[in-house]
Amino acid sequence: MSDPQPPIDKSPENRAVFIDRDGTLNEDIGYVSSREELSLFPWAAEAVRRINEAGWLAVVITNQSGIARGMYTEETLSSIHLEMIERLAEGCARVDAIYYCPHHPTIGNSQYKKICDCRKPQTGMLKRAAEEWNIDLTRSFVIGDKSSDIDLAENAGAHGVLVLTGYGRETLNNRGRWPCSPEIVAENLLEAVKSILERQQ
Repeated sequence: MSDPQPPIDKSPENRAVFIDRDGTLNEDIGYVSSREELSLFPWAAEAVRRINEAGWLAVVITNQSGIARGMYTEETLSSIHLEMIERLAEGCARVDAIYYCPHHPTIGNSQYKKICDCRKPQTGMLKRAAEEWNIDLTRSFVIGDKSSDIDLAENAGAHGVLVLTGYGRETLNNRGRWPCSPEIVAENLLEAVKSILERQQ
């Protein structure tokens, strides 16, 4: 599932930075269920702006099983994402697209309770983005705070970056429980973006 975004120039072989939301772009409070609960990290706008200025696509990818759990609706999630877009815009930063998975394989009593191909670390969100925005996944990066983000990158043929915000430190310190092999480990989203762009110089 995705929130609609304004069209951009779909030149072939775009590179993208796929950004996990909770714990990476904003504080992870468990389930953000209203616009008021959204708290972006202070470096979020600068990080996204640097992606924009480098000519890469900035794409948010997020598991949102709170929908399956009945904690909020897709309409509420769209409102939260509009709030996120507006706050980032205040820092001259633009998110090009947002993809989310509303499903859960075992929880819920609705159409959202199912095994899907979009729940991270499954690759459905990245493959859809690649098709819709002409993205070369092998030249793109996935930034997140959980092993599922790093596994997603590996499964899709992209490059994985672990940030130490959110669950990042716990993920890094418990590889026996959540094995993952990030190519880059960074303190936060901004430092992750800096590391990615420095590699391309």
